[in-house]
Order: sequence, then C-alpha cells, then structure tokens
Amino acid sequence: MSANQILVANIGSTSFKFRLIEMPSERVLAVGGMDRIGSTESTFKYRLGSEPEQKGTAAFPDYSAAIAFVEKILGGFGQLAAVGFKPVMARGISGTQVLDETVLRAMEEVNTLLPAHNPPYIAAVRSFHACHPELPCVGTFETAFYDHLPAHNRRYPIPLEWEEKYGVRRYGFHGASHRYVTQRAAELRGSTGRFISCHLGGSSSIACVRDGVAINSSWGMTPQSGLPQNNRVGDIDVFALIYLARDLGLGIDAVEKVLTKESGLKGLSGLDSGDIRDIVAAANAGNENAAIALDVLAASVRKYIGSFLVEMNGADCLIFTAGIGENETPLREKICADLSFCGLELDLEANRATFHGKEAVISTPGSKIEVRVIPTNEEIIIARNAWQKLSKTQA
Repeated sequence: MSANQILVANIGSTSFKFRLIEMPSERVLAVGGMDRIGSTESTFKYRLGSEPEQKGTAAFPDYSAAIAFVEKILGGFGQLAAVGFKPVMARGISGTQVLDETVLRAMEEVNTLLPAHNPPYIAAVRSFHACHPELPCVGTFETAFYDHLPAHNRRYPIPLEWEEKYGVRRYGFHGASHRYVTQRAAELRGSTGRFISCHLGGSSSIACVRDGVAINSSWGMTPQSGLPQNNRVGDIDVFALIYLARDLGLGIDAVEKVLTKESGLKGLSGLDSGDIRDIVAAANAGNENAAIALDVLAASVRKYIGSFLVEMNGADCLIFTAGIGENETPLREKICADLSFCGLELDLEANRATFHGKEAVISTPGSKIEVRVIPTNEEIIIARNAWQKLSKTQA
C-alpha cells in the first residue's frame, strides 16, 4: 500500500479521540481529541510527534466539523490507508469489517441494546463516508474477542427460539482491551496460560482467557450488564425491572433512563457523579454510601474472579488495566484480599508504588498467581486489524 497510516477513531456520544499510527511499524504519529461535540464551545487537545501538546476551544457542531479539524491539523488525509474504529455490536455481524451501509444498518438494528454506544459510532462513520467517500472505514467489533465462547458460557436458559431467532445470548465487550493486555502479559511472561483480565474504568468488565482465547466474560447480552459501571446498572434481577415498570407505574422509558444514566456507582453513592475519583474522595470524607459503592464494585469483581478460577482450575496471571484498574491501588488491595486459598499474594509495597501508564508486577515472588498492572492499548489492536483487513482485501 502506498498509503501507510491508520487513523484510529474512538467515538463517544459527544467526543472524538484519535491516534494516528504508521503501519506496519506501529509508530504513533499523533494523538488528540475533542470533547463536547455539539456545543458552541468544544475543547480540543492534540500532540503531533514529539511537539508540545496543543490545547484550546473551538466550535464543533457535529462530527463532520471534528473530522475537518483533525484533517487540518494532520496536514490532510493523503497518507491514510483507512480509519479504524472499535464499534460495539451489530446484529448477526462480528469480527473486523469494512463499515459499509449494510454493516451500519445491522448496527442500527441493535441500537436499543446499546443506546450510548451505537448511535454516535454510526453517525461518525457516516460523516467520514460523506466527507471522504474514498477512504475505507474499518471496524473491529468489541464482540470479536468472544466469538468462540463455549456454548455453556454463551447460552441463556431461555427458549431456543429466543436465541436462534432473536439473538438473545451472552456476548462480550472491551474485546480490544482484553486482547491487548492478555497478549502483552504473554509477551512479558514468555508464555501464555490461564489469564483473568480486569478492565476497570468508567465501563468495567472481566474476561476469562485460556491460551489467548476468551472462554468467559462478566458481560451478558449488552454493556448494561456485568459489573457496576460508572452510571450503568450492571447485573440486576430482570423481574425487578418488570415490577418497577408495570406494577409501580414508572414505565419502561423511565426505568431505561435510570438504568443507563443514574445507576452504577453514581446510583449507589447518591452523588451527582459516578467518576471513581469523586466516589473515592467522598468515601474518604466519610460518605457511607460512597464507601459502600466501592465495596459493591470490589465484591462484584471478586465474584467473577472466583467464578473464573473455578472455570480454569486456577489462574497463572491476574491483570488490572484501564483507568481504575491502573490507578486505584486501595481497590486492587480490596479485590486481592484473602485469596491465599488459591496462592495469590499481593505485594502491598509494589502495589502502592505503581505509576500511571507503567507496567508492573504487584504480586510477591512466591505468589502462585502473578498479578500485573498493564496499561491497555486498544488503538494498536484496531490499527493492526484494519491494516490486516486491507492487506487481505488488496491481495
């Protein structure tokens, strides 16, 4: 390919973060992003190569304006082979795909399941199509890492018709992150094995990975399931929702709004924010509900770790990644407490000495299960997959 750069676009409901990666060297040429897209005073920051970071405000009324801004600061898109995305889910489609209208329509079919994720990704891809129709948009779906879940971890105890006709089953998300950190752990250890990967951030999940293949996940059918999220509910008895919506008269729309925007750590704590930094600060100041929110998160993580230890008859490595996993040392201590039954011993000093963005081993030398902190790099997985997809297409 004459064009040898992949622009990896990470899309949020009002944000557009990007990383420009040269392939196949995987050299990062630029990083940046814009927040508050749709506002009259959006913020941006970016860094080109080793140059100083630039920050400021501008008006980005839509994704097209944000794309035009990125094109301008990069000096054009002439060297782009593709734009890489990490969309979450589409009906009947997974893996790495060229995001054409057929795929985008399949994503739209499950918008109800992913109200905070699919619509902005679809809008951003269509903006790229409109601005640069010649530029391929290639996405690796978050579900791709879980395409080979064994049947007993994939199926719900529901009528077969619901699974076969409607696609009601367990999937899995954060695939790029879990793939990266488990591959990196294998590189650092010099061997693969039984890994438990904890991606803990604004959105959190745990993956059970044997020899590089995901065999179980904390997720259910949607990203509204599993662990308590920043402001999304996580696991809950479905009949509680029926009771609230029907018997108590809250209605399905109101219940949906609360579950997706007012629950999780935010709901548990009673604060206006579900950001872990705000929860920790409130807990340290004596807020009992904030402290309970942290306890619920730790207990939920421990529940899945325990389940996955049974699933794999132990583990060789426990990995912490993402904003909370990499930075909240007291929470890691809480999660790893009282696990001597399986031979896990946390090195308290090593745990407390970790630095943001740095890899570290935080278990004792004698621990039967190694515990590592590995900063995630979802963007490189997206770039690699997009580059490989284009190479196959053009072969």
